[in-house]
Amino acid sequence: MLSHWRQYLAISPFYLVFLAFSFFPVLYSLYLAFQRWDGIGDMHFVGLQEFRFLWKDPVFWLSIRNTLAIWVLSTVPTLVGALVLATLLHSVRRFKGFYRIALYVPNVTSIVAVAIFFGAVFSNNFGLVNAILDTVGISPVPWLSNPWLIKLVIALLMTWMWTGYNMIIYLAGLQTIPKEIYEAAKLDGAGPVRTFLQITMPIMRPIILFTVIISTINGLQSFSEPQILFASEAANPSLGGPGQAGLTTLLYFYQSAFVNNDYGYGAAIVWAFFVLIIVLVLINWRLVQRGRKA
Repeated sequence: MLSHWRQYLAISPFYLVFLAFSFFPVLYSLYLAFQRWDGIGDMHFVGLQEFRFLWKDPVFWLSIRNTLAIWVLSTVPTLVGALVLATLLHSVRRFKGFYRIALYVPNVTSIVAVAIFFGAVFSNNFGLVNAILDTVGISPVPWLSNPWLIKLVIALLMTWMWTGYNMIIYLAGLQTIPKEIYEAAKLDGAGPVRTFLQITMPIMRPIILFTVIISTINGLQSFSEPQILFASEAANPSLGGPGQAGLTTLLYFYQSAFVNNDYGYGAAIVWAFFVLIIVLVLINWRLVQRGRKA
């Protein structure tokens, strides 16, 4: 082992940076969850008091409900749309490279620019969507004032950004399926729908499981979307839009820790949310695995 010290030295900067800026802050945040600290003065150990307050905090549970609603509204159409687009693109003969780039571009676009664009398009008074509706005689829709429409706009933003990413993953999986399997199914008289359900889906199940887990983790961590979409001031009591309908859990964590300077409570929020993410990931994994065994 010591004979390879040069190789270990060459890769050591990554691990040193990881320990200093990732691993240590994670452990330190767990320590902070049991303290009361404003970021400047002395820390005071309070045990589970922060978590007991968290359990009774109505704003925290509101943020959980908002986050779960946005997650469902964005994840389901994202994965379904990605699989459909990947299947269609897999059968395309010409301009396949162009379609890949065009569908993947939203994922590498600045989320700040995308959120500002969506805010302008869905503006209550001067938005493009309401302008189009007005031309056909439909009254303006309060996209950024209605509680459920607020969640829908955030979900649409996330769907637009992540569909192309998942499509590329599905397309890579489709390209690994041997053509002989489809040819044999065609000779047996299987139609396109039956081929997709009984051949493509079972073979793609591990890849679908991966995208479900990744989409669960990413979808539950929505933060920049509602913050920028509603141009929320940090000290605004209605952070996350009217009625806090777009207040996600990470946005509430940001407000508690970096606006209210309650770092102990902010750490408690983020660790409780981490446990929720793990639980949802395990549930999704079990559901997909059960379907695979069936």
